Amino acid sequence: MNRDDLDARADAFVLGLLDERTEAELEASLADDDAWAAAVARARDRLLPLDMTAAELPGATRLWEGIAPRLGQVETSEKAAPVSANDARPPGRWVPAGMAAAIGLLAGVVLGGSWFEPDPVVIAVLLDEAGNPTAIVEDYGASDARIRFVAGVDVPDDRQMQVWTLPSVDLGPVSLGVLTGAGGADLDPPRLPTPTEGQLYEITLEPLGGSPTGRPTGAILAKGLAARQDEI
Repeated sequence: MNRDDLDARADAFVLGLLDERTEAELEASLADDDAWAAAVARARDRLLPLDMTAAELPGATRLWEGIAPRLGQVETSEKAAPVSANDARPPGRWVPAGMAAAIGLLAGVVLGGSWFEPDPVVIAVLLDEAGNPTAIVEDYGASDARIRFVAGVDVPDDRQMQVWTLPSVDLGPVSLGVLTGAGGADLDPPRLPTPTEGQLYEITLEPLGGSPTGRPTGAILAKGLAARQDEI
């Protein structure tokens, strides 16, 4: 499993979108699979701003009620024990963003990864019509953005998904790229103003090759508003 697939799996695990048996198996794997534990750590850091990304929509209440109490919380014992690289992220534990960043850095060193991975400027969780999380867009600005899906999407054979953002009313909707599937993907947007909090992102169904007009023409599969990463 490559990193994009692993991260998508971790997002679904953290969001609680998997069945109980799969979730239990993956939770047990946290203790002895360093790559999986690191992916879950990244997912937890990314998903901390979930409750800031969009207004509540019908059908999402139960999901938010399950997530909100755990955001920013950390389980502590009366006496803190020394933490090793192998148990830095116990199963089910949520930590503040600052601590998470430190643990993520440690995990990167242990796994031979990069010392520094830039943070996105904004993160947008895209919700479907029922209010269920469908995808996450990370916009780094400077023509660099990524998308990963946390739920399955049905795409007809004669259609493709296209990702859009609305930098301003004057610019109108701008395409961030046409997707070839429902897996994680690096987007190739044009150079746009630095993304801002509250900026709209959405996915539409378009003809093969993308919208023929340069504007959204198909049904909206999911949409959401961005939260600034530096304000998390």
